[in-house]
Amino acid sequence: MITLYTIGFTKKSAEQFFELLKKHQIQTLIDVRINNSGQLAGFTKGTDLIYFLKQIANINYRHIVDFAPTKELLSDYREGKTNWAEYTIIYNNLLQKRSVNSKYRVENFDKCCFLCSEEKPEYCHRRLLVEFLQKQDVDNVKIVHLG
Repeated sequence: MITLYTIGFTKKSAEQFFELLKKHQIQTLIDVRINNSGQLAGFTKGTDLIYFLKQIANINYRHIVDFAPTKELLSDYREGKTNWAEYTIIYNNLLQKRSVNSKYRVENFDKCCFLCSEEKPEYCHRRLLVEFLQKQDVDNVKIVHLG
């Protein structure tokens, strides 16, 4: 069984965040944000996150921009120009356009955790992404949201 994890850092302390990753024995954190170095990223900011992951939990880090929405899509959703149903369709089409299923195999993400800023997965592209990847091997992929 392949297990894909997701996590958001908003409303989590660094202690809560890293303890969740350690508890679930995450091997690699996959950053799916457009910008991983923004002011609001706090302890998940770019090179700081790479250092913390390695020092605190011996977790590897990858930033995969192919998995991020476009700035325009994110902006349109935040401004109310696009609702969640439309966002979902556009984002899934974007993953297809970027050939995600041919570039990335779901089995290579076993025990990986997909990171974004949203507190919960319901209205976050990280949930859409792991569900998209799960379709490669539906019977053998489990999704766990760490918050």
